[in-house]
Amino acid sequence: MSVNTTELNITWEKLPDNFVLDDEPVDNINQPVLASALTEALELSGKLQESMLVGTNFGICATVEGKTVVKAPDWFYIRSVQPTTPPNQNRRSYTPNLEGEVPGAVMEFLSETEGGEYSIKSKYPPGKWYYYERILQVPNYVIFEPNAGWLELYQLNAARRYQVAPADANNRYWIPQIGLFLGVWQGTKANRTGFWLRWWDETGQMLLWGTELVERERQRAERLAAQLRSAGIEPAV
Repeated sequence: MSVNTTELNITWEKLPDNFVLDDEPVDNINQPVLASALTEALELSGKLQESMLVGTNFGICATVEGKTVVKAPDWFYIRSVQPTTPPNQNRRSYTPNLEGEVPGAVMEFLSETEGGEYSIKSKYPPGKWYYYERILQVPNYVIFEPNAGWLELYQLNAARRYQVAPADANNRYWIPQIGLFLGVWQGTKANRTGFWLRWWDETGQMLLWGTELVERERQRAERLAAQLRSAGIEPAV
């Protein structure tokens, strides 16, 4: 499958078996916990289906002018992918338009090491911004600086170019392909205190992590026990 433009010849091909993927360690210590927290909230709220693909530091591929290009976002969301052959086989990489939809959103978490998150370099290998915008045409590109807690969302406009998206009154950003708001929250999880990316639904309810769900249930049980005691009933242990 190919796409011809005045600028590029893009084909969507399976990653060659002999292609060596980058296995360098992640240079941003925040990246794994930030990414897993995003996925955890989606999973526990029932927002993830078997047909979806969500991951982190995983190669998303295209072939540009006959050369294989692979970028591994810090987090990504794909609404519909084809099952592997054989079923349930671990994926080594993902090629949009061949194996399923283009990612609905990709995220990059900034670190002290320059990672090319804003790079519009078009020559091989292309910069991340150029790759997501011009080649993959991902509709939502999120850049998050976890130390300072600032968040930027870029969305494709009518000209198929990224344009900064405005935040709502709560300083959150609506991502249509996911059907949720994305925003910044400050607190503690997994022995890390700082800024986090969180999801909110259309009603303004935040999607909770597992520990928060457990705490909410504990508080509910305590309130129920107090009500029973006030009625002269000793709750069962």
